[in-house]
Amino acid sequence: MSRYRLYPTADQAMVMAEHCGHARYVWNLAAEQQSWWNPRRGPAPSYIEQNRQLTEARRAFDWLATGSVIVQQQALRDFSTAMANFFRGTHRKPRFRKRGRGEGFRIVAVKPSDVRQINRRWSEVRIPEVGWVRFRRSRTVPDAKSYRITVDRAGRWQVGFAAVPEPILAPGTGEVVGVDRGVAVSAALSTGDLLSCPGPRSPEQARLLRWQRRLARAQRGSVRRARIARVKARGVGRRKDWVERTSTDLARRFDVIRVEDLRVKNMTRSARGTVEAPGRNVRQKAGLNRAILAAGWGQLVQRLEQKSPGQVEEIPAALTSRRCSACGHGAAGSRESQARFRCVACGHTANADVNAAMNIAAGRAVTARGGAGLPVPVNREPQHSTPPLLVGV
Repeated sequence: MSRYRLYPTADQAMVMAEHCGHARYVWNLAAEQQSWWNPRRGPAPSYIEQNRQLTEARRAFDWLATGSVIVQQQALRDFSTAMANFFRGTHRKPRFRKRGRGEGFRIVAVKPSDVRQINRRWSEVRIPEVGWVRFRRSRTVPDAKSYRITVDRAGRWQVGFAAVPEPILAPGTGEVVGVDRGVAVSAALSTGDLLSCPGPRSPEQARLLRWQRRLARAQRGSVRRARIARVKARGVGRRKDWVERTSTDLARRFDVIRVEDLRVKNMTRSARGTVEAPGRNVRQKAGLNRAILAAGWGQLVQRLEQKSPGQVEEIPAALTSRRCSACGHGAAGSRESQARFRCVACGHTANADVNAAMNIAAGRAVTARGGAGLPVPVNREPQHSTPPLLVGV
């Protein structure tokens, strides 16, 4: 989706918040009906039946009738599509939605007259029961048949137009780049560039730590939780912006982009274990998990595959940091520190992350015996991303 920052007035934001609440309420009712289903009771209500029930509910409850029927019906249609995707085995089962997380609603059957340009910097979009709402025209607005209104935990409203962008054309120079993902350095390129994903600033870290300590002593539902959520939401925005800029730059500069074949989901699992077999170094592992997720490993590769389809290759990550990019010798002693690599065979020195990125760019792996393996790129099928129906509502 092409997202733009919305700037509603106080009254407009209040009405849109009600739309979010109605969409969440209708979605959760549909999810509850689906959870009751079993073979003895017969099939769960279809979209047509739920739409009829919605009409009766709007007659019975004035607070629901004051909302937009377009928003409420679309929430039911989105749930029906999500269930169809689940039964096809392409997506997970839709869950209940919680207030304050993923708030939003979707509008379909958008006409060109529903979006208008004010000047070079500002445009407006028409929202049911709200009217015209301004948004920052940061780039050309695509032609779309639907759009989604969302609000993050920091209270920032956004509009996302459902239009598939054109892929970024490769430069055609035949250049290959290797990307080594890490914690201290988010992405090290085989060209020698070291890229770091921006995190919370020092004053924000101090405030966040102070507020989290107070939250541990506060009652449930305290306003301190909202302050923490706003700080974390700003950090998420910075990470997404860094991922977008980095992926676009790599797609424009190189024809082939090689990354490590990492299973980020498995790498960030908790080490708590069970009561019978508790884990070890749980707190240290939890900190490592947070650092990996904050570096945007998965988001970076996902956006690269979307912007440069067919140009991203995943290389086996085994021992790429121990292999010398100059002579090919692999030994654990060559990695002197986190940032320094010195080959014990030929004496070649380099930044450890850049050395690993050069091995990835060459498509080489290291065997268990220390010798250089053959170039074995691993091309996986692109994973199914979260559909627009499950984002932002």
